[in-house]
Amino acid sequence: EFVSGQAVQIPLAGPANRQGRIAADHIFGRSASYRGTQGTAVVGVFDMTAAMTGLSEKVLQRFGIDYEKVYVHPSDHASYYPGATKMTLKLLFSPADGKILGAQACGGNGVDKRIDVLAMAIQAGMTVFDLEESELCYAPQYGSAKDPVNMAGFVAAGVLRGDQPIVHAGEVPSLIDQTQIVDVRTAAEFAGGSIPGAINIPLESLRQRIGELDRSAPVIAYCAVGQRGYMATRLLLQNDFQVRNLSGGFTTWNQVHSEASLAKSLCK
Repeated sequence: EFVSGQAVQIPLAGPANRQGRIAADHIFGRSASYRGTQGTAVVGVFDMTAAMTGLSEKVLQRFGIDYEKVYVHPSDHASYYPGATKMTLKLLFSPADGKILGAQACGGNGVDKRIDVLAMAIQAGMTVFDLEESELCYAPQYGSAKDPVNMAGFVAAGVLRGDQPIVHAGEVPSLIDQTQIVDVRTAAEFAGGSIPGAINIPLESLRQRIGELDRSAPVIAYCAVGQRGYMATRLLLQNDFQVRNLSGGFTTWNQVHSEASLAKSLCK
């Protein structure tokens, strides 16, 4: 396996064909070696696409490799251009140096394109800081000026720089009793569903209502996908709060906890 260097079984046609070419090279006396398998794969399920490359979170845990992760929920192309669809992109990276360890994505259009880019980034030994600077094709019908790959890099690099401490959806339930959870979405968004125990202070009024929060207690801020939560986190950090942003926002919370509820119901 390319990232960890450990022996694994990943039966994919692309790696098998490359190994066949290497075998032929050796038969005819040409020196060649195999770089390793990244496990880059894609599957279509009705009108959805899911893809991955590198190591997953479960495999990183099994191999004992230290990692951090972020979630982003960008559109496949500029949202003002007709036909844009959302995707969820999860990026795994080393907290020591930002080296990319793996990525998974699911959604409508453009999922395979982003995972292909990240597969090459892994093979090149790139970091999340390199993703910030990646120059990718842009026209409104194909992408955004800040591509989903760039967005994942921006968020991950911000975490490593300390710009935004983060918390993950799976951690939040155990923290609810001792944490102030602040939903910075609009009142209408909040009414459509929220994290249990959250209070709604829209980002636009957070400065004026900051006195409603207890400075001695930790805060988790969140919005729909993470951007407004990031802005709220920056504001609260600069006002001496101990605060973390929920990675991927309420969208990731919904995905994680809806899947957990479904799994429990299926096991009954």
